[in-house]
Amino acid sequence: MKSSKIISLLLLATALLAVVASAGGIFIEQGNGPYNYTTIRGEQITISGRGLYHHMSADVAIQGVAQDYITLFLGVPVLLILIVLTMKWDNLSLHILQTGLTGYFMVTYFFYLAMGMYNQFFLIYVMLITCSFFAFYLQMQQLMKGGYAGWYGDKRPAFAGWFLIANAVMVGLMWLGVIVPPLLDGSLYPAGLDHYTTMIVQGYDLAILLPASFVAGLLFVRRRPAGFLWAPVYLVFLTFMMAALTEKIVGMGMTGVDTRPAIYIIPLTAVLSATGAYISLKGLKIKAGELTRP
Repeated sequence: MKSSKIISLLLLATALLAVVASAGGIFIEQGNGPYNYTTIRGEQITISGRGLYHHMSADVAIQGVAQDYITLFLGVPVLLILIVLTMKWDNLSLHILQTGLTGYFMVTYFFYLAMGMYNQFFLIYVMLITCSFFAFYLQMQQLMKGGYAGWYGDKRPAFAGWFLIANAVMVGLMWLGVIVPPLLDGSLYPAGLDHYTTMIVQGYDLAILLPASFVAGLLFVRRRPAGFLWAPVYLVFLTFMMAALTEKIVGMGMTGVDTRPAIYIIPLTAVLSATGAYISLKGLKIKAGELTRP
């Protein structure tokens, strides 16, 4: 079986599983509601007490449901559309869009698997990561066989690369601003750790996602072929992830949480990311019919 067919099957499975997982997060209503809880570190927090994420802290559970809305009503429909379009047309932009969106599903459910309190959807998260990870791997292999060194020629949209660099630096400094001060003053545990075992989001960002953003942006700005390959894919991934973060901020705001200044910064970053993705795709020299399919 050709890898393009395997990719389509893996993505169909990803879409189906994501519908189940995200719908469960939105519509399951088990539990008696919020309650106070004393963590192992002696901190008083409020547990959600309701829904699929009923054992998670109230503010994080809200964010999980908000991201489920983006996954169910944006991510899955766009993924299904791209599956159909890429089967009909051998278009490079469509393949990059599909690969970046697959990255969104992969990273999203890595977070759910590692950070979400154990629930009845654990094995669904496992299967989602399996399908999306191997689909992403095969998609990148497919793109690498498409002559990516010539995608932009001498004229590449530098904004896309500089944005990825700036995104990595600013978010990295923000997370270090959360983690480092408690290490220096001896309190050790950052605000927002709640009853979780560690800082999952910050750890994944600082260890993998932000370095990837910085390196992809730097290589793109310096006109390196690897940058031509990774930067547009990362920008598409980041656009969907920032859309989810925007929805999270809105969801928290609707419950009365003061979301300033994030309510201004996150949507702006989402717009800039979408702009970078658009101009990086528009700037491609290879448009259609020139992508090698293994």
